Amino acid sequence: MRYLLSGNEAIARGAYEAGVKVCSAYPGTPSTEIFENLPQYKDALYCEWAPNEKVATEVAYGAAIAGVRSMTAMKHVGLNVAADPMFTASYNGVLGGFVIVTSDDPSMHSSQNEQDNRQYAKFAKIALVEPSDSQECKDFMREAFEISERFDMPVLFRSTTRISHSKSLVEFGERTEIPPKTYVKDVFKNDCAPGYAYKKRVKVEQMLAELEEYGYTSKLNKVEYGDGEVGVITCSIAYQYAKEVFPEGTSFLKLGLTNPLPMKLIREFASKVKKLYIVEELEGFMEQQIKAAGIDCIGKELVSNMYELNPQRLRQMIYGIEPEVKELSVKAVSRPPTLCPGCPHRGFFYAIAKHKDVIVAGDIGCYTLGDNPPLSAVHTCICMGAGFSAGAGMAKAFEVSGQPKKMFGVVGDSTFFHSGMTGAVEIIYNKANIVPVVMDNHITGMTGHQDNPGSGYTLQGEVADAVKIEDVLKAFGYRKVLIVDPQDLTATEKAINEAIASDVPAAIITRRPCLMIKRMKHERALCRVDPDKCIGCKMCLKVGCPAVSIKDGKSVIDPTQCVGCTVCAQVCPKGAISREEV
Repeated sequence: MRYLLSGNEAIARGAYEAGVKVCSAYPGTPSTEIFENLPQYKDALYCEWAPNEKVATEVAYGAAIAGVRSMTAMKHVGLNVAADPMFTASYNGVLGGFVIVTSDDPSMHSSQNEQDNRQYAKFAKIALVEPSDSQECKDFMREAFEISERFDMPVLFRSTTRISHSKSLVEFGERTEIPPKTYVKDVFKNDCAPGYAYKKRVKVEQMLAELEEYGYTSKLNKVEYGDGEVGVITCSIAYQYAKEVFPEGTSFLKLGLTNPLPMKLIREFASKVKKLYIVEELEGFMEQQIKAAGIDCIGKELVSNMYELNPQRLRQMIYGIEPEVKELSVKAVSRPPTLCPGCPHRGFFYAIAKHKDVIVAGDIGCYTLGDNPPLSAVHTCICMGAGFSAGAGMAKAFEVSGQPKKMFGVVGDSTFFHSGMTGAVEIIYNKANIVPVVMDNHITGMTGHQDNPGSGYTLQGEVADAVKIEDVLKAFGYRKVLIVDPQDLTATEKAINEAIASDVPAAIITRRPCLMIKRMKHERALCRVDPDKCIGCKMCLKVGCPAVSIKDGKSVIDPTQCVGCTVCAQVCPKGAISREEV
């Protein structure tokens, strides 16, 4: 029997079938669903959400050192956080198989940058495996663990948004139970002190050379010979696009093991075609190495290194054929991303935006949307945790340049545990003139409601000891920790003013759970407008709630979107908006 699975679902199934025992990750689109699909196998394996990607990688790698197969997963920018242990794991090697899943996001559908993480495999000198559909996502996971154990190295398993989220048919196999290997103390292998690392450096190159030779016959690499006129070397989702674009008779070398590149196989393939194309998404990772090997080919001079490919783009790049564009009879209304109706972050951003002399350093999460009009409260967005630490740097810059600016930095509760705590320490330790704000909505919101150390639950659904953010901040030295319901605008404004005026280190926690958390019960209510009282001043529009609009000069609230949070009612100068329970 075959099942229709996304790439992420298939990766989870592949890990299960490969006999994985310990799995640790931090959620991040497009990788999140991998671990959301692991708890169904919790009778056979252990899985968890870690505080961040570095911790997740170290937990999983620790399990591999102890002798069981283990896996970690993250989005592409998460690998930046996890790079430190990954590079050292390359030198130490493994006992049980160890696979690191990176989900790249070409075109930045849900990310702050576009990066090609294949470069990490070459940089860290580890194996790189790339599937091109859901069946390969499952099958290649088993092979990735075999490679890891055979060549004594971590394996980077790279997916992309289209592979992670597209669905195709998958045939299941049985789980292979891999007996745990007996751990024996081996300081030379597992300790990367400089003296040991110096000697292990040679082994890394030896394993790569052996792995390249293995690639010549590996079932992860597939050759499809045509008429010999045109050949295409490709990998990942680009293979699917190339198959659709290039004509019948084209020869294909589809590589699933892409680091190290199997140059012997590539030379053999190139010698059998008259014209050779390299089709790959983002950087010319394969092309640069193939050209450096003296093999004539066509690549990035035609195929762009920006944004994701698709058949239409690729056809235009290779053959100059413009894509056919059909005009729709009805045009969709353009709407920028916005905070959900009833989002607890809205009240804080509305209140802080009224302080025109305040600069807010933002962060990665739902609250990034606080940068959009009409709230327009957030000034920066860099990476996880930078709301505090980059904000501290901005505060220092204003201080040394004599600019009288007041800084606030915001992070969410999950981000606080991920990388916000070190920024909070930086603010205290180096006396930065910035107020850290933790926007606690009790969940990891942007990636789809995954639990975190403050939510009180684990990935496997078990009750956990919730870490109290206020206790952490107080332990760091914040002598004034203000906890406020952000939907109470008066209390929020008071907390902001009190923090600004404080002569001791102050922090704010805005605390209200996300309305979308399924296990929580919320009061059902609506806000309604009395048209006789409404003067059409449009103050209610300034809170940026998608449920509120103006019709015929009067405020209107869409009952299908409103949740009765009353933020709009609190800003109405005429009391024209009231809350009703339903």
